[in-house]
Amino acid sequence: MEKKQYATLRWKIIATTLSFSLVPLFALGFTIYEQFRVSYTAKIIETIRTLAENRRSAIDLFLDERVAQLKMLAHAGSFNELTELGVLEKVFYVMQAGSKSFVDLSIIDQEGNHVAYTGPYGELRLVNYKEEAWFHAVMLKGVYISDVFLGFRKYPHFIIAVTRLEGNRTWILRATIDTDIFESMVRAAQTGKGGDAFIVNRENVLQTTPRFSGKLLEKPAHVDFSSCVDTRVEELEINGRASLVATTSVARNKWVLVIREDPREELTPLLKARYTGISVFLAGLLVIASGTIFIAGRMTEHLIQADREKAVLDASLVESGKLAALGKLAAGVAHEINNPLAVIKEKAGWIKDLLADKDIAASKNFQEFETSIKKIEQHVERARKVTHRLLGFARRMEPVRELVDVNNVIDQAIDFLENEARHRHIGIQTDWGDLPRTKSDVGQLQQVFLNLIDNGIDAIGKDGEINIRTEHHAKDKEIAVVISDTGKGIPKDMLKKIFEPFFTTKKEGSGTGLGLSISHSIIDKLGGRIVVESEEGHGSTFTVYLPIQLM
Repeated sequence: MEKKQYATLRWKIIATTLSFSLVPLFALGFTIYEQFRVSYTAKIIETIRTLAENRRSAIDLFLDERVAQLKMLAHAGSFNELTELGVLEKVFYVMQAGSKSFVDLSIIDQEGNHVAYTGPYGELRLVNYKEEAWFHAVMLKGVYISDVFLGFRKYPHFIIAVTRLEGNRTWILRATIDTDIFESMVRAAQTGKGGDAFIVNRENVLQTTPRFSGKLLEKPAHVDFSSCVDTRVEELEINGRASLVATTSVARNKWVLVIREDPREELTPLLKARYTGISVFLAGLLVIASGTIFIAGRMTEHLIQADREKAVLDASLVESGKLAALGKLAAGVAHEINNPLAVIKEKAGWIKDLLADKDIAASKNFQEFETSIKKIEQHVERARKVTHRLLGFARRMEPVRELVDVNNVIDQAIDFLENEARHRHIGIQTDWGDLPRTKSDVGQLQQVFLNLIDNGIDAIGKDGEINIRTEHHAKDKEIAVVISDTGKGIPKDMLKKIFEPFFTTKKEGSGTGLGLSISHSIIDKLGGRIVVESEEGHGSTFTVYLPIQLM
C-alpha cells in the first residue's frame, strides 16, 4: 500500500469518528466543570490522606513486627544459651532467611558490655554502651526504637532494642535495621515526577533522605513538620513552590511521615477544565479531534508496521525458498560432477596400467608421467569428497534416523569452514570425547554444527580461536557438544532473543537471522536442546545436548 493510500485511510477514520462524536456540549460546560472541580479536589485530598495513612500503617506494622521478632527471640532462650559461641550467628541466619530487615544482632549486658555480636561490624564487640542515651532509654522503657544516628560505626542507622529480665539480671537484645529497606518503604509513597516522601523526628531532623532537597540528619528548609499528631493534608509553599503535603505520626508518635505532591501534576485535569470553561463546546471539539487524530495515527502506524513485517516475512520466506532451491541445485551439481569424476578416475587408472609397459617405463619422462597420474587421482578423490559433503548438506529437513558418529559429523563440518578460518587466522581446536554412536540425522546435525561454527567465525572476525569439545554424559544418557569462541560475545539483553526467527546481531545484509532458529528447531526435533552462555566482550559458548538412542 502506498503512502497516499495510508493517508487517505487515516483521514477516512478521522472523518468517520468525528462525525459520530460531536454532540451539543456548550450548555453543559459550566455545570460539568463546577461539579468536576469540587469532586476532583476532594478526591485528590482524600487520596493523599489515604496514601499517608496506608503508608503509616505499613511502617508501623514493619516496626511492630521487628519488635515482636526481637521479643520472641529474647524469650526463646536464656542469656547463657544465646551468648554461647555460634548460637547468635545461627539465630541471625534463620531470621535473615525469613526477612532481610536486620543488618546485625547483638546482646548487651546490664553493664553496657557487648557480650555477643553477629554482623558486618565486628569491631563493635569491644564497645561499651553504658554512657549511650539509647542504652538508658531501653533499660528504662523495655522497648526502644532509636532515631537515626551515626554511633560508633560513623554511618547513619537506627536500632530496635528490647530488654529481658532473667532472675536478677537484665540484658538487652539489640538489632540494627537495614536503612535501605526502610527507606524503600518510605519512598514507595512517592508519586509523580514532583512527589516526595520522607520522615522527620520530633526535632524536625530528617530520618530518611528526601528525593529533592535536604540531607539525612539535617533539617528540611523553611518548614517544621515536628508538631504533627493526627493525619492532615494542607497546601504549603516549599522552596518557592506550592506543594500538597500530607503529614501523619508513625512509630508510636515518635516520627512524622511527610508525603509531598506537586498539585500541578495532581490537579492537571482540573486546571485544564478551568481553561475549557469559556467554550466547553470548542474545548470538547478540540479534545475529541485530538484524540481521534491520535488514534487514527496510531492505527495507521500499526497497519504500516504490520505491512512492513509481512513484507519482511515474505522476503525471508522467498530467501528460504531460494536457499532450498540452491540446496537442490548443489545436489544436482554434485551428481553431475561425480559422473565426469568417475570417468577421469577410470581413465587415470587405465593410463596407470599403460605405464607398466616396458617401453613406456624406459621413457625418460616416465617419472613425470607417474607423478602426474598420482596428482590426478589425489585431486579426483578430493573433488569426490567435496561433492559427497555437498550431497550430505543438501538432504531434506525431516529427520532420518541412522547410527551416527558425532565426532565424525563435526569433523565434516569443520572441513567445510577450515579454509575460511585459516584465511581469517582463526584456529579451530578440538577435544574429542569417547562417544557412543547414537541414532540421529547426519545431514541435519551437519547443518547445525556448520551454523554454530560459522557464527563463531563471524563473531571473532579475525585472529581468534574456536574450541570444540565433546563429552559423554552416561548418567543422563546424552552427548554434549561444546562450541566456544573468543568473539565479541552477545549482550545480556539479547540472549533471550537469539533463537527467535529473523533475530540477528549481524550487520544489515550479513544474515537473515534464521540460522539459530532453524538449528534450535532441528535439535528440538531430534530430542535434544541447545544452551547458550555469553558475556559481552568475552566470547560465547553454545552447548548442544543430544540423547543417546540406539533403537
